[in-house]
Amino acid sequence: MRIRPVLALSAVAAALLLAVPQSSAAAMPSAPSGARPSKAAAQPRKCSANALGLRAEQSADHRVLHLRVTNRSSRACTVDRVPVVTFGNLDGAALPKPAGQSAPYRIAAGLTAYASVRTIADRSDPDARRVRSITVSADPSLFGRAFTARELGAGSAVLVWEPVTTWWKPSAAAADRVLGVR
Repeated sequence: MRIRPVLALSAVAAALLLAVPQSSAAAMPSAPSGARPSKAAAQPRKCSANALGLRAEQSADHRVLHLRVTNRSSRACTVDRVPVVTFGNLDGAALPKPAGQSAPYRIAAGLTAYASVRTIADRSDPDARRVRSITVSADPSLFGRAFTARELGAGSAVLVWEPVTTWWKPSAAAADRVLGVR
């Protein structure tokens, strides 16, 4: 049969490939003689939970919440550029606007970053859910802080349907502009 010689040849070729020593240096281009690897710009360390102060409150537009994170430490540190905002016992979190990947956001010592969260587009939406609290975290690796609807100034419940959050911004006005809030 013709299949056996083909299988035998394939087995021999595989054995030869496995017998040849592999070098990781062969896969990487070599640097010119005397060249030094470049140092990446030093990124500040991640903020610890103790270094951060989180605040959330209802804005003048009852569809929008304002978030603030303050770096209370004496050094710059980073949080994720997208705050994590969850709603009571509902599944999921507010989606980022604009859409994007996780990345560090630098906050200088003593400064504050701002984000806006649109919890619902139309307050009369019959699909709206009502939650008694939200939880906000400046970084997914950190525990968040829970805020009751009353603490937010939202009354007894926060109305939620397809929520979106901005990335952290240098001002509340900049965050509101992303959502088209005036």
